Amino acid sequence: MDLKEIANATCKIAKKAGAFIRKEKQGFSLANVELKGFNDLVSYVDKEAEKIIVSELSTLLPQAGFITEEGTESDPNQEYTWIVDPLDGTTNFVHGIPIFAVSIALAKGEKIVAGVVYEVNLDECFYAYEGGGAFCNNDPIQVSFVRNISESLIAHGFPYDDGGKMGEYLQFLQHLLKNSHGLRRLGSAAVDLCYVACGRAEGYFEYNLQSYDVAAGALIVKEAGGKVSDFSGGDDFIFGGQILSTNGSIHEELRASLNHYFTL
Repeated sequence: MDLKEIANATCKIAKKAGAFIRKEKQGFSLANVELKGFNDLVSYVDKEAEKIIVSELSTLLPQAGFITEEGTESDPNQEYTWIVDPLDGTTNFVHGIPIFAVSIALAKGEKIVAGVVYEVNLDECFYAYEGGGAFCNNDPIQVSFVRNISESLIAHGFPYDDGGKMGEYLQFLQHLLKNSHGLRRLGSAAVDLCYVACGRAEGYFEYNLQSYDVAAGALIVKEAGGKVSDFSGGDDFIFGGQILSTNGSIHEELRASLNHYFTL
């Protein structure tokens, strides 16, 4: 399998879905929104974008299964599996906030071997494949060289359906606000990860996530020279519901600080 060709073809598919999303955001109404769970939104745009992606990916790699957010297909028991979020940042989308993306990853077993994140509004296609480096619109990208948290910009997300640990979480955020260049909550895990990969932020962390939120972005960070782990420093960040991603240089400092203030 030529992973470079797979990644390039996947970029085209992500852009096709992105074009549909861009078109539908004109005049989109909150009346079209459904509630899957507390603060967990979905619309016909998510569902139709997923249909586009699944149809195209099924042609590209017929033998692969799928893990998708909206459940269009769900046969992950194959050697290769596509992990798809057709619209990461749905809440931003439905409120007209221009930060949302298409996220597509290809896994071999539990190992991610290709990943694409297409940020629709800026027309930025981030992608990577195993051993091939990371790119944005065909230009190579890499993480920043900042070496400490005090000079870092840190992205994060709030858990949308679990407030039980919010007190501890806010204490950690308060610590970072006092000891970094600042915090950013963009509303799309896929975009957060890509911004670490291209050096716009030095770190990103979040919990209560799904595999389709982070699979593509995690590989892009790694191939851009960064580091990705779960909160304990282990490798259970795709399916484990928690992720810590950095430029590598601040990883242990950020992880130690995170674990000091916040435990799951």
